[in-house]
Order: sequence, then C-alpha cells, then structure tokens
Amino acid sequence: MKKASKVRRVGVLLVNLGTPDATDYWSMRRYLAEFLSDRRVIEESRFKWWLILNLIILSVRPRRKGRDYEKIWNRELNESPLKTITRSQSDKLAAALKSEPVVVDWAMRYGNPSIPSRLEKLRKSGCDRILVLPLYPQYAAATTATVCDKVFQSLEMMRWQPALRVAPAYFDDPVYIDALAASLNAELRRLPFKPEKIIASFHGMPEEYRDKGDPYYDQCVATARLLRRKLKMSDKLVMTFQSRFGNAEWLKPYTDATVKSLGERGVKNIAVITPGFAADCLETLEEIAMENAAIFKAAGGKNFAAIRCLNDSPGGMKVIRAIVERELKGWL
Repeated sequence: MKKASKVRRVGVLLVNLGTPDATDYWSMRRYLAEFLSDRRVIEESRFKWWLILNLIILSVRPRRKGRDYEKIWNRELNESPLKTITRSQSDKLAAALKSEPVVVDWAMRYGNPSIPSRLEKLRKSGCDRILVLPLYPQYAAATTATVCDKVFQSLEMMRWQPALRVAPAYFDDPVYIDALAASLNAELRRLPFKPEKIIASFHGMPEEYRDKGDPYYDQCVATARLLRRKLKMSDKLVMTFQSRFGNAEWLKPYTDATVKSLGERGVKNIAVITPGFAADCLETLEEIAMENAAIFKAAGGKNFAAIRCLNDSPGGMKVIRAIVERELKGWL
C-alpha cells in the first residue's frame, strides 16, 4: 500500500518590530544591542557606531528604557503589550482562516519569538509556501526591508526551502484607510471633549534616509492625505513624526514640538492617532499617551487623548485578513 503523503499547507507569518523579554538591565541590553546593531536601522560608520553603541548607549539606555517599559508592561502575562497584541492578531487570523489549509504564526524582528524559529516551525508543520506580512503599513528600509533580510537569511540555512511571498506595504489600501477612519470616529464620539486638532503621528527617520530614496515619508504623506479626505478634515488633521534618536535631523514636523506649540498657542484639546503602528507599543502607550500628554499640558493644554492603534479590534483584523487573503490568491 502506498504511504499517504504529508498534507501540504500554506504558512502565514505576521512580523512586528520587537520586544525585550523583560524590563531588567540585561534583557533590555540584549534587545537594544540586536536592534541598534542592524545596519538598516543605523547607517553609520561601523567602527564609529560600534564604539558609540557599546561604550555609551548600551551602558545607559537599557536602564532608562527599562523604566519606560515598566510603565506599560503587561504584568498578568509578564510581557510587553506588543507581544500580547501580536499574538492575539495571529490567533484571531488563524480562527478566521480555519477552513483553509493555512497555518498562522507570528514573530518579532528583534527579540522573541524570532523569525528563524517561527519559519522553521512553519516548515515542519508542512508549509511549503509561506506568506510573510510585515506589520508596517508604510514601507521603510529600517522596518520592512530588515524583516525581509532576516527571512532570507533564515532560508539560507534550509536545504528544503519553502516558496515565499512578502506582502507589500498597505499605506493606501482602502480597507486600511476605512478602518483608521472608523476607529478614529468611534473614539472621538466617546471623548468627553471635542479636539480642536488631531495629530497623525508617524514614527520618524533621519532625513538622510529619505534623501537616499526611502519611500517612507511619501507613503506617510499619502496615508495622511487619504485619511483627511475620508474624514473630511482638511486642516484639522496634522501629520507629525515622533521617536527621534541621536543628533541628526529627522523628518519634520516633530510630534513633541508640535504638541508643545499647540499648547503655547492656546489650543486646549487635542487627540493623537498613530497610523504607522499596527499594534500599541512603547512608542504609542508611553511616548505618546504619557510623555507627549505631559508636554501638551505643561505648555497650557487641557485635554489630551491618545487614540489606540487598530490592534486586534474587528477593524484591525479586517485589514490583516484582507491583505492576507489578497496575497494568498493562487495558493489557496
């Protein structure tokens, strides 16, 4: 009797930026060392950056960032919110696709679970085709491209490689824009005040990267423009960039400077959305909801609302499912 062949499956791997395993010094140091050693993230002279990173940054920054993570840490599961949310996105997508021969998993570009470990797990589950979905709406070399780098490096170690697809950026996808608009409108209806300005804050990057041809800035502009059109907010919605690092010039206008300026000019009520993040993380829960809220109020502002990311909400999952189903055509 002929032996039955193993069931062929399609893998889907959701990938987000990363998370430390804990908030202590050494856990934070390992995470930051991996992240800040990536040549896509920091495009400095290797020798110069090695000295700065190892002699200065990794001596000081782990403790400071550990304290920031402590403010938002999911103590029930002893993990960062980004890990909690990304796992939930994976689980909900798996449930939505349970009628298909699909295996859904998730990974972090930096930290755990790693991309190589999850690709190997999918391959051992019988997946001879894998779709990778970087959870970055806008493409940047320091985010999307470095996910691809790690995926391709992982395939180098496999004798039997699966076929691979990488989902493109979805910065202008109507499903994504609709979900952002619906989420924002729902949150605004729940607020006890009416924002005079709404800030769409995207993660920043050095101006130099844009000059080298990175499309990130233009894709952020497109997202903000489409969101303004959808919401009918021509002047009320302002685009800014957050999370500067180092002394170089970064994309402008800066979120913290804009928030401060609005407060000083007499604006009392604002709301901030973060359309470049698929899940809430340190940059949204601590930097925006805490740090920038304090900056605004110290400058004279009164009410500050940090609107949550799409996360694993019905709208957020609709976006992820739509992208996955579109990119799996021909495989299912």
